[in-house]
Amino acid sequence: MSVTDLRIPSMYDCRVPYLQPLFAAYEYPWELLPHIGEHIRSLIAGGLEGFTEWHPDVWVGEGVTVADTATVEPPAVIGAGTVIRPGAYLRGNVITGRHCVLGNSSEFKNCILLDGVQAPHYNYVGDSVLGNKAHLGAGSVCSNLKSDGKPVVIHGERDYPTGLRKVGGLLADGADIGCGCVLNPGTVVGNNTSVYPLTALRGVYPANSIVKAADQVVPRAGD
Repeated sequence: MSVTDLRIPSMYDCRVPYLQPLFAAYEYPWELLPHIGEHIRSLIAGGLEGFTEWHPDVWVGEGVTVADTATVEPPAVIGAGTVIRPGAYLRGNVITGRHCVLGNSSEFKNCILLDGVQAPHYNYVGDSVLGNKAHLGAGSVCSNLKSDGKPVVIHGERDYPTGLRKVGGLLADGADIGCGCVLNPGTVVGNNTSVYPLTALRGVYPANSIVKAADQVVPRAGD
């Protein structure tokens, strides 16, 4: 079972036109995090075809649904067909692809969601990058700050110092996180990997795998 390649092109097939320049500019996904806000502001300044300014510095694509009880703080760009459910809280620097679900009582801050991401129930997504069709089960959270406040180091085949105090979850395309999981700061979940419920994750989990426990990872059948 191969170790996940942590470079952006290996984890994410970014087909969102307004995100492609950002993804092309960096090698690793955590390098995107300090630039989300400035990228959103540059998009707004340059104009977003097919988008409407819903509130100052909050732009939404066609068919976006925002519940009356949701809060969306600027800046934010919400892709077409995305649903923001009751009680969702977007704290700024949030950019999504198309047809995402930002769920009830879920909180999002300084994060990127590619197409088809679902974080539908009681989730926290801070300083994170979620790939196409990534899914967070109810109550799963992307913890983004170490208890000692030191910069996050991602522990994979080797250590990757990020230089950032806050790094949440880095979920590749098709990652599926079970209910009640905690992704400790800087956790990476590879493409098409599923995680059993109530698992505390730390480090890097390979693609095309099933994580039954933090120390029990098996390849998917046929991989």
